[in-house]
Amino acid sequence: MVIIDLGSFDAFVFDLDGVITRTAAVHARAWKQLFDEYLAARAARTGEPFVPFDLEADYRRYVDGKPCQAGVRSFLASRAIEEPRQTVVGLGKLKDGYFLGLVAREGVEVFDSAVTLIRQARARGVRTAVASSSRNCAAILRAPRLSSLFEVRVDGVDLERLGLAGKPASDMFLEAARRLGMLPARAAVFEDATAGVAAGRAGSFGLGIGTGAAEHATALRAHGAHAVVADLAEVHLEDRRPGATVAV
Repeated sequence: MVIIDLGSFDAFVFDLDGVITRTAAVHARAWKQLFDEYLAARAARTGEPFVPFDLEADYRRYVDGKPCQAGVRSFLASRAIEEPRQTVVGLGKLKDGYFLGLVAREGVEVFDSAVTLIRQARARGVRTAVASSSRNCAAILRAPRLSSLFEVRVDGVDLERLGLAGKPASDMFLEAARRLGMLPARAAVFEDATAGVAAGRAGSFGLGIGTGAAEHATALRAHGAHAVVADLAEVHLEDRRPGATVAV
C-alpha cells in the first residue's frame, strides 16, 4: 500500500495507456503486427533469419511509453537496422492504423481503480492532468467518457506541435505541470512504463508511482519509481493538514 499525503501534493499527472486504460496491451499487439510484417518481409528479401517481435520483452524495452517514431527507431536499432526517415515515419503511421483498428473492433477498457483514485483526488482539490505520448490520447479518453477527469492533456500531438522531447525526457510532464500552474516537486506522476518513471525522476517530480508486477516492478524501481503498486487500488490518500478530514 502507498499512502499519499495531500498536504504535500497539489497535482497528479497520469500516463494513459496501461495506467488509466487497458490499451497498453493493444499498443503491444499493434507493434507486434507492424514489426513482424516488416521483419518477415526483410528476411525474405535479405535471407536473414526471421526473429519475431517479442510481445513482452521488446515492447517493454524499446517502445513502451515512447513517441511512435522514437519507438520505431529504438526497436530497429536493437536489431542493428537503419532506415531513412521516410520509412520510419511510414512505419509509425502504419502502427497507428493497426492500433486504431484494434480499438474500433474491441473498444477501450478502463482500470476502474484508476478512475476511482482520480475522482477521489479531484474531490479533495487535487489538480489532474494526463500526459501520453500517443497521438490518439484525446480519442481514447472520449470513448469511455473520461475527458472531464483532466484539466490538462499533453499528448503526442503536442510533442510535434511544441517540439517537445518524448519520454524518457521530462518535457511532457513539465509541460503538464506548467499548464496546471504547479511546481513539479508538488506533483505526483503515475506511470507503467520505464521511460515514463524515468521522465518523472528527470523532471524532479515529488513522487513517481509505477504500476506493474514481478520483473516489471523491479525495472520500474530501477528507472526511478519511488514506489510501485500492482494496482492503483493500493494507493490511499490522506490529508494531514490541520482541520482536514483524514483518509480516502
